[in-house]
Amino acid sequence: MEQEMKFCQSCGMPLNDENRGTNADGSKNEDYCMYCYQNGKFTNDCTMDEMIEFCAQFVDEVNKNMPKPMTKEEYKDMMRQYFPMLKRWKK
Repeated sequence: MEQEMKFCQSCGMPLNDENRGTNADGSKNEDYCMYCYQNGKFTNDCTMDEMIEFCAQFVDEVNKNMPKPMTKEEYKDMMRQYFPMLKRWKK
């Protein structure tokens, strides 16, 4: 059975066994990537807007997997719609 694709609930990056964050006890975290979450806590204390600004710098990397490349602004707009649905940013 194929595993459902999971995404980091902080930055939206696709999650796999290699890039999962870690819980305080050293076990793998199911919700967050290693860039956002290590040893049971978030690696940086930021707002959703700050996270979007941070992630926007990786637009070229994201575009490698896209049929149609996005501009940085288009990518930010997409994240502004998507991020509020992620666990970390849900109101």
